[in-house]
Amino acid sequence: MVSEREDFSLSGPLHLTIVDWNNAHHRRSVAASLVQGVRILERDRQVNRRGSQALAPPWWEFFHFQLHRQLVDDVDSSIFGAIYELKPPESHYDNSVDECPCYVIAFRGTITKPGSVQRDLELDMSIIRNRLHETSRFETAIQAVRNVVATVGESNVWLAGHSLGAATALLAGKTMAKTGIFLQAFLFNSPFISAPIERIKDKRVKHGLRIASSVITAGLAFTTKKKSSQNSRSVDPFATLSAWIPFLFVNPGDPFCAEYIGYFEHRKKMDDIGIGAIERLATKNSLGSLLMTAMGRESEPLHLIPSANLIVNLTPCQDFREAHGIYQWWRPDLHMKSKLYKYR
Repeated sequence: MVSEREDFSLSGPLHLTIVDWNNAHHRRSVAASLVQGVRILERDRQVNRRGSQALAPPWWEFFHFQLHRQLVDDVDSSIFGAIYELKPPESHYDNSVDECPCYVIAFRGTITKPGSVQRDLELDMSIIRNRLHETSRFETAIQAVRNVVATVGESNVWLAGHSLGAATALLAGKTMAKTGIFLQAFLFNSPFISAPIERIKDKRVKHGLRIASSVITAGLAFTTKKKSSQNSRSVDPFATLSAWIPFLFVNPGDPFCAEYIGYFEHRKKMDDIGIGAIERLATKNSLGSLLMTAMGRESEPLHLIPSANLIVNLTPCQDFREAHGIYQWWRPDLHMKSKLYKYR
């Protein structure tokens, strides 16, 4: 039985008959749809839908993309990503064409179905342990990104992902940014591994807990870095990433990603009360990562990023499934708040 959510004709952004690449809503909707296309590619594989029975192609063909390559996990042979190439007809070329990508590399989220669930959950655990960078799936992803960028240039490539896929896209974007290559990225419901402070209703309690956490994290970071540093004048790798500004899409009703709201807002509050220096040290470290370092094990705190365009969906949602789902991001009636956060 086919899920309505898998059928583009029932659940896709059919209102986008013409894409204006200068329009933020259009760019977001297309990126989210291409991510959904990867998910349906894997579902087609799982239930053996082929040819005219396949549901995935409309998710990219509607926007004049072609499937250039599937990205397959070498452990379970599941499709976790796709490289799309834009091939618009001449009649669709207009003044906004300079803002569009030539290629989009998209990564799906976790699928809790036989055929991929075991491997996906293993990778979800690697995110919690800050070890996603050590997985073979990420190695496949970053090699694909490097190859496409080397072929067509960074200005022609977008990254996109949802949930687990957003974590993959985020890590790929960070990895490229460390080499001076800044790719436009659309990160939907990217996981933030932290205590769920954002769900506390009392603002004073929430703010107090964040201050306490920042002080503890900054203190431990200072002690750890002081012991391990060989050169006090070395370049701050966190600061070098600040020029990369991904689009980060968050729903406050989704506990997996909601902490990004407080993560960025807390910086300004700490500056306002005169202890911004503490937060600038705390914001680029996590307690878990610092403890791993203290034990002699390096880890990559994936969720910590210096800068972002944070887009928060303020539209009420019925449940967690809706708050975490990719479908919300192409709705034409979204009530959103957007703010640029730049690390300094």
